[in-house]
Amino acid sequence: MFAVVRTGGKQYRVAAGDKIVVEKIGGEAGTTVKLDDVLLAGDGSDLKAVDGLSVAAEIVAQAKGEKVVIFKKRRRHNYRRKAGHRQQHTILKITAIGEEKAKKAAPKPAAKKAAPKEAAPEADKA
Repeated sequence: MFAVVRTGGKQYRVAAGDKIVVEKIGGEAGTTVKLDDVLLAGDGSDLKAVDGLSVAAEIVAQAKGEKVVIFKKRRRHNYRRKAGHRQQHTILKITAIGEEKAKKAAPKPAAKKAAPKEAAPEADKA
């Protein structure tokens, strides 16, 4: 199953197990995040409804991108400016898409506990 999600103003096609680099998302490495802005989902060529669908991802690392050098110059005016910038990125590993997470996380029903039988005989004696 795949999904197209939007985060940081960009769109990414993801499937379970994929690693993607996105604009910075707050959180530490190992934290689970939920991407709710799902634009498209499908399995092969079959498309599925995206109402209430979300993508679960785990933050692998917070990193910086390549340095971009900004250089401005105006000829014959002795004007030169040099600056740089490194964009903050988050590396995500997609863990589940939509219902897949719900199936894995569904808790098993606990066994019914028997009511204490000692309380009932004391009531008969009184």
